[in-house]
Amino acid sequence: MSQTQTVAVIVGSLRKDSASRKIAKAVEALSPPGVAFRFIEIGALPHFDQDLEAAPPQAWTDFREQVKATDAVLFVTPEYNRSVPGVLKNAIDVGSRPYGQSVFNGKPAAVISTSAGALGGFGANHHLRQSLAFLNMPTLNQPEAYVGNSLALFDEHGELVNESTAEFLRAFATTFAAWIAQHAPARDQRQAA
Repeated sequence: MSQTQTVAVIVGSLRKDSASRKIAKAVEALSPPGVAFRFIEIGALPHFDQDLEAAPPQAWTDFREQVKATDAVLFVTPEYNRSVPGVLKNAIDVGSRPYGQSVFNGKPAAVISTSAGALGGFGANHHLRQSLAFLNMPTLNQPEAYVGNSLALFDEHGELVNESTAEFLRAFATTFAAWIAQHAPARDQRQAA
């Protein structure tokens, strides 16, 4: 039997009741056995400033260690002004430094973007993919995940009630699990990094 694959889940919205967080939780619930999710919070990360690298803030160190300890990364984000929220970009910058020591290097990734409107965060999805290409993260291409009308998908308890979205997220989670198995660096390589 293969080992459990661990997925760092980075949500681009800080709002407690965000649709992005609800979608991430739904993906977790719909994932096949053998995949464990670790939600990594990014709201308390100080802004990236290279001058701080001499004595990195503890929040940076903790974040880097948490991501480093996983096999893959799932990014779930809303779209702000046709791009990713600043807090998500900051987390990417923090994790990618110091230069040559990125905690993201080689980790398989997937992107789900969300919006209250019909477009599903298309701009954010593609802007994020540009960063992930530079970070050397093999990123799942299909199925593309743009979740529109996200505010109408959940009941008052935060449970996903849209069956077609549940079916889509289940298929997405299954495909991502296979992607991780195919692309995740061996654990001994990851621990040596």
